[in-house]
Amino acid sequence: MAGRYGLEIRAATSADAPGLSELLRAAGHPLAPNILSQRLEALRPEPGAALVAMEWGPPSGLILLHWYRSLDSSLPTAQITTLVVGPDERRRGIGRLLIKAASQAARSAGCGAIQLLIGPDQPTLQAFGAATGFSEHGTVLLRPLRKKA
Repeated sequence: MAGRYGLEIRAATSADAPGLSELLRAAGHPLAPNILSQRLEALRPEPGAALVAMEWGPPSGLILLHWYRSLDSSLPTAQITTLVVGPDERRRGIGRLLIKAASQAARSAGCGAIQLLIGPDQPTLQAFGAATGFSEHGTVLLRPLRKKA
């Protein structure tokens, strides 16, 4: 998807791992490039999308989503599990364009709704979600399936 002002949004590949690793590190989510590359490859056969925003240099943003079926709806639901825009690239519309591209991918997959997962320590992301049309709908509880080492 070609964007405006030289911004391109496209599918992320394992070749993007070094730049995405820097993006995630700058946003406070360090992940080694080799591990990130493996995880991007593992996502490829899954029902979902990993989209990267590219300008004239390293990646500016990343969004990961997957879709699933439930008994609540006749259509699948898309769920955004990662949305990151580089600290220096924020407030320029990149996040909105990533949401738009993710929404298009979800619609193309037949989804009827899209969720944005937000942690309790992410008030900025919560405000961004509200500004882009997301509304609070329940809560998510998490339980690990393996004991911590």
